[in-house]
Amino acid sequence: MEIDAAREVRTTCPYCGVGCGVLAKIAADGQVSVRGDPDHPANFGRLCSKGSALAETIDLDGRLLHPQIHDRPAGWNEALDLVASTFQHTIAEHGPDAVAFYVSGQLLTEDYYLANKLMKGFIGSANIDTNSRLCMASSVAGHRRAFGSDTVPGTYEDLELADLIVLVGSNLAWCHPVLYQRIAAAREKRPEMKIVLVDPRRTMTSDIADVHLAIAPDGDVALFTGLLAWLGQYNALDRAYITAHTAGFGQALFAASTLDLAGVAAATGLSEDELSRFYSLFARTEKTVTVYSQGANQSSQGTDKVNAIINCHLATGRIGKPGAGPFSVTGQPNAMGGREVGGMANMLAAHMEIENPGHRERVQRFWKAPAIAGKPGLKAVEMFKAVADGRIKAMWIMATNPVDSMPDAGAVEAAIKACPFVVVSDVLAKTDTIRHAHVRLPATAWGEKDGTVTNSERRISRQRAFLPAPGEARPDWWIIAEVARRMGFGEAFARESAAGIFAEHAALSGFENDGERDFDIGAYAAIDVEDYEGLAPFHWPAPSPGTPLRPAERGGHARRQSENDVQADPQPRKNTQSGHAPITTRFFADGNFYTPDRKARFIALRPTVETRITAAFPLVLNTGRIRDHWHTMTRTGKSPRLSQHIAEPFVEIHPEDAQRYGIGDADIARVWTPRGEVLVRVLVTTRQRPGSLFAPMHWTDQFAARGRLDTLTASLADPVSGQPALKHVAARIEKFTAGAFGFAVTRKRPVTMAADYWAIARCRGGWRVELAFANDDADWPAFAGSLFDAADAEMLAYHDRDAGQHRIAAFQGEQLAGALFVAPGPVAVSRGWAAEQLGEVHASQRERFRIVAGRAGADRPDAGATVCSCFSVGANQIVAAVAAGCASVEAIGAALKAGTNCGSCRSEIRAIIKTGRVQAAELRRPSHLASGTAYEIGETRKGSNLSNS
Repeated sequence: MEIDAAREVRTTCPYCGVGCGVLAKIAADGQVSVRGDPDHPANFGRLCSKGSALAETIDLDGRLLHPQIHDRPAGWNEALDLVASTFQHTIAEHGPDAVAFYVSGQLLTEDYYLANKLMKGFIGSANIDTNSRLCMASSVAGHRRAFGSDTVPGTYEDLELADLIVLVGSNLAWCHPVLYQRIAAAREKRPEMKIVLVDPRRTMTSDIADVHLAIAPDGDVALFTGLLAWLGQYNALDRAYITAHTAGFGQALFAASTLDLAGVAAATGLSEDELSRFYSLFARTEKTVTVYSQGANQSSQGTDKVNAIINCHLATGRIGKPGAGPFSVTGQPNAMGGREVGGMANMLAAHMEIENPGHRERVQRFWKAPAIAGKPGLKAVEMFKAVADGRIKAMWIMATNPVDSMPDAGAVEAAIKACPFVVVSDVLAKTDTIRHAHVRLPATAWGEKDGTVTNSERRISRQRAFLPAPGEARPDWWIIAEVARRMGFGEAFARESAAGIFAEHAALSGFENDGERDFDIGAYAAIDVEDYEGLAPFHWPAPSPGTPLRPAERGGHARRQSENDVQADPQPRKNTQSGHAPITTRFFADGNFYTPDRKARFIALRPTVETRITAAFPLVLNTGRIRDHWHTMTRTGKSPRLSQHIAEPFVEIHPEDAQRYGIGDADIARVWTPRGEVLVRVLVTTRQRPGSLFAPMHWTDQFAARGRLDTLTASLADPVSGQPALKHVAARIEKFTAGAFGFAVTRKRPVTMAADYWAIARCRGGWRVELAFANDDADWPAFAGSLFDAADAEMLAYHDRDAGQHRIAAFQGEQLAGALFVAPGPVAVSRGWAAEQLGEVHASQRERFRIVAGRAGADRPDAGATVCSCFSVGANQIVAAVAAGCASVEAIGAALKAGTNCGSCRSEIRAIIKTGRVQAAELRRPSHLASGTAYEIGETRKGSNLSNS
C-alpha cells in the first residue's frame, strides 16, 4: 500500500467489545492520527483513552517482521512447509486430536473462520479454542441453556432507554468506557434513571451508581435466585409471557424459594434491608437492563450466574423489548465474531451445534470437507493440560499470549516449553509466549489488517487497512490458507481476499437456515470486493430476501417492524437486506426461541457458598483490568500516555487488612498462592472489600520482574462453560522488606536490571523504571551505568550513605541519558517531571543539579500523578483548579480540558472534587515531600506511581 496523499479511513477499534468506529487520518508524510467516527452507531464519535492513543501503538519497534525457525530467519516457504509437514506427520502418527489451535478474539472474523474450517472440517478435530474462553464462555453457555442459541437479545440503545440498569461484575467506567459515557449522557437527560452496581469492589463505576451492593465473591447466584423468589412471592411476574414462551418456571421458582431473605443475606454478605430495597426496585421497574461482564463470567459458577440473571428477565417478560433485557458485554473486539464462526471447541460454524449430527453433516457438505469433528474438542484449560501430559504434540497459537493470560500460567508455560512443536503467529518478536515457539510467523497488526469484527450488540463492522504491511508480515487468514494448501486442501482454501472469505461465511450462515438459526447474514453471501470495501456497520440478523427471521415464521415472511423496534441497518447494495420489510434487531420479545419447542428454558438453581480461603491463604484475590492498559500490554505498553496513569503492577488492600499484615501504602508486597507468587506495589484503599485483594492481570515478564498475576490463579473452571474462575482465588500477602527503593528514567530500555523488584513503562523520550532491592549495599554508580547503557556519559551524583539517599544523573551532551534516585523508602520524586527531563535541553549546571535534587524549580509546578491521559492532566492540577473555584467536572474540563475527550477519567475527577473542594488546604503537598504523588479520592499518597483505582 503506497501512501501518496493525505486521506482518512473508516475502521474499528481493536480493543474491547464495544466496537467503536475510528477515523484514521494518514498525512502525506505518513503520520497517523485518530479520532472517533461520529457516524458509527456504537460510539457516535466517542473514544476511550486507549482508542484515542491508537496512533501511538502502530510503530514498528519490537515487531516480528520475518518468519523464524528455531530463532533463525527463514523464508515464508520454508516456514510454511515445516508447519504443514509437521502437522501432517503428527496427525498421521498420533491422530487428529494430537494437534491443536489456540486462537484469539483479536483475530478478525475472516481469520477465525478459516482457522475453524481447517481444524474442524479438514484436520477433523475440534481441538481449537480461544482466549475468548477466558472472557465470555459462561455467557455463551447461559444463552444456549436458556434460549437454545447464543443470542444477545438487545442493543446498546436499550442502555439509554432503560429506567433501571443493574451492572453485575462490570466496571464499565474503566473496561467499557464508551458504554459508560452513553449511560452517563442518558442519565443527564433523564435523572430519574436508576443504576445499581453489584461488585465486591467500589470501582470507578460506582461514581454513577445510586446503589452499590458490595457483594461477597461468587454471591451472584444467590442474589438473583433470591430475586426470582421475591418476584414470585410478590407476584411481580409476567405470567402471560411465562405461559406462552417459557418452560420450567415451576421448578426454577421452587428451587429459588428454598432460600429465604436471611439465607440470601448470608450468602451475599449484604443486609436484608439492602436486598429488599434492590428487589423492590427491580420488581417495580419495567424497563430494566442487567449488564454483566467478567465479574459474572469468570467464575466456577459463571453459567449459573448468567442463568440466574436470565431467569429474572424471563419471569418478568423483560427481554427483547426497548430498554429491557439481560446484556452480556464482551471484553474483546471480536469475541462475538469468533462465536459466529464456531471458534470455540464446543461449537460449529454459524451458530450450529457440534453435538448435532444434522448440523455436522450440513457443515461438512457445505465445506465439501473430507472429515468433520465428531465431538467437542478440548477447552482452553483442558487443552493446555493435554499439552502438558503429551496428548497434544503440535500446537499453533495465534494472536494471544497464554503464558500470561491463562490460569495457572506457570504450568501453562511449562507445558508449551515442553511441547514438541509450537507455532506462534504474532505481531511482536518478544512476548512471554513467543519465546518458546519453534516457528514464529509475522502477522499484520491493526492498521494493516483488513476484515470484519462483531461487537457486543451483534453489529458487524469493518476493520480496514490504512498502512502497508511491514517487512514480510502477512494477514492471519493468508497464513492459515497457505498452511492448508500445503496440507493438501488447496481447493477449499482458494479464496484470495478477505471479501471472499466473508462471503463464504455469510453463505454458510444462510445455508439451509430458513429461520431455524439466529445467526443469518445470508444477505451478504454474494458480496464482492467493491461492496465489501464500502460495507457499513450492520446488525445481524440480515438474511437473504424472502428468508424468515424466526423459527415460528417458516413458510411465512419476516416479522414486520413494530413502532418500538429498532430497525436494522439496510444498505442499498446488491444482496443486502433491502429486499426485506424493515426488521427488528432485538430478539425474544414475542418468544420464538431456538429450542425444539420454541420456548425459553428456566434453569432451576440452588445456590451454594464456596469457601476457598484457608488458614494458610486467608484472603480472596480478585483479578481484573485497569483503565489505560489492556490484556498483556503488547499494544498499550507501546503508548507513553497510556503508561502514565498506572505504570506498575499493584495490589489493592483494605486499610484494616493492611494494618493486620503490617503493610503500608506504596510498600512492595509479596502476594502468593499455592501456585506461585508476585511482587507488586501496595495501594491501601477503602474501595477494596475487607478480606479481599484486587490486582490487575496486565503485567508480564516484558514489563515487570515478577508481575505475572495469572501464575497465582487456579485452573478451576465452570463445569458447563469451561471458563476459569479468575475472580475468587485464595491468597496471602506479606510485606517485602526492601533495603532500598529506586526510581529511574532512561533514554534506552535497560537490557537487564539487577533488582528484586522492577517495573518498566514507556514515557516520552524513553522509559521510566520503578525499583526495589532486598539489600541496600549495591554499587549504585555501577548499577546506574548498566541501567542507562551510556558509557561515554558525564555523571553527576549525590550520595548520603548514612541516610541511604543516592541520586545519579548521566548526560550525553546537553541531553539526559538517565537519572536514578535511591532511598530507604518509596522514592518521593515526581515521576512526570523526571520523565519530561529526557526531552529537555540541559545546558547549564544549575539545570543539571535540579535533576539530581529530584525536583523542579518554582517556575515548574508539578502536575502530579496522571489522571487524564488524553491531555496529560495531573492530580495536583485538578486539586489546584478546585481550590481556585472549579466545582464540577465540566468546570475542570473548561479549565484544563481534562475529561473532555474520552471521558474515562471523569469519575476520578469527580472523586477529587468531592474531597478536594473541602480539603484543598490539607491536600497541598508538604514541602518535604516531592511530587509524583497519587490520589485516592483526594488523599495524598506518598512515593507511589499509582493514581486512583
